[in-house]
Amino acid sequence: MGKVLVLYDSQTGHTKKMAEYVAKGASKFPVEVRLKSVDEATKEDVLWCDGVAVGSPTHLGVMSWKMKKFWDDLVDHWGEIDGKIGCAFSSSGGWGGGNEVACMAILTMLMNYGFLVFGITDYTGDKFTLHYGAVCAGEPREEQEIKACERLGERLAQWVLIYVDGRKEYLENLKGGSQ
Repeated sequence: MGKVLVLYDSQTGHTKKMAEYVAKGASKFPVEVRLKSVDEATKEDVLWCDGVAVGSPTHLGVMSWKMKKFWDDLVDHWGEIDGKIGCAFSSSGGWGGGNEVACMAILTMLMNYGFLVFGITDYTGDKFTLHYGAVCAGEPREEQEIKACERLGERLAQWVLIYVDGRKEYLENLKGGSQ
């Protein structure tokens, strides 16, 4: 059974709420899901998982220092986490607050570790996409924001099922999210 880690940092609780929705989306599929804050997660969690969704508040257009430090401290395990699947999500203080740039910073970091990263072309609302990851201004309240977080988790679980568990039947379900 595939294993998904939803790893997040949150100061106001907004990114934590996003992480909960991401985990909920992943749990719609037959994968094991761990939801961990960056304060409680360990390198063993990253070594354990097949796929990770990394979430951070947007700080000056990039991820939080806690999230960056967590990954900086994993450098000794560089080759051990190569080939896993990763995606990103971020909350910001307002639209235009840099959350897509923060997602790109997270994806770049994951690529440096050898993660296979992805974005999603689906729309979860009118003009609301998650190409670089799920993004939100503040706490996710609107249906499209919640659906974006859930869709990210769904898609991560699907990719883990396809590439790790060899469950090719999930390729048919990629467009449109959950089963």
